[in-house]
Amino acid sequence: MKAFSTHRGIVAPLDNANVDTDQIIPKQFLKSIKRTGFGEALFFDWRYLPDGRPNPEFPPNRPEFKGASILVTRNNFGCGSSREHAVWAVMQYGFRVVIAPWRQQGDARVPAFADIFRNNCVQNGLLTVELSEAEVEEIFQMVGRFPGLEATVDLDEQRVVLHVQEEISFHFQIDPGVKEHLRRGLDAIGLTLQHEADIATFEKSHDVQMAR
Repeated sequence: MKAFSTHRGIVAPLDNANVDTDQIIPKQFLKSIKRTGFGEALFFDWRYLPDGRPNPEFPPNRPEFKGASILVTRNNFGCGSSREHAVWAVMQYGFRVVIAPWRQQGDARVPAFADIFRNNCVQNGLLTVELSEAEVEEIFQMVGRFPGLEATVDLDEQRVVLHVQEEISFHFQIDPGVKEHLRRGLDAIGLTLQHEADIATFEKSHDVQMAR
């Protein structure tokens, strides 16, 4: 898993809330047992016309967003099924960061990202940034005014910086454990292997005790 520290890239908009994993990667593309080749199917039903041509009305298909590596979207992104393929598709398309807002709905707090999707992102090195609705709305406004806008996401400083004439920045919160996962580029297996020597010592002593 690739470590994450600081990333600068073009911001592409996806102005949809409650984007579920079937919209991110439709079920017909889940047949492969490999973990590669999913980027072409990302947002398939929105990204392509029925005849297979790219849909020019789909924002990430527009020329000014070519090569975008930061996605800004709306709340509850990644809801639905737990398929890890959704994260693979987002990353294999080229996105390193997804930004979304939380929102208050009555007494309930609607999250920026579905829990399972967010956890899968951590295990694969995709940074999810949760901001307020007002902050995300400002990003959408800036992307609309300056198509091809670039931003820098600094994990150490926990900041998103929009590179307009007068830079605009937003601070985001992140769990310290998740931050460490991403900074060191270690998934759950990688973290476990850091204790390989201790595990080997335990197993050796355990085998001796079992032999008695």
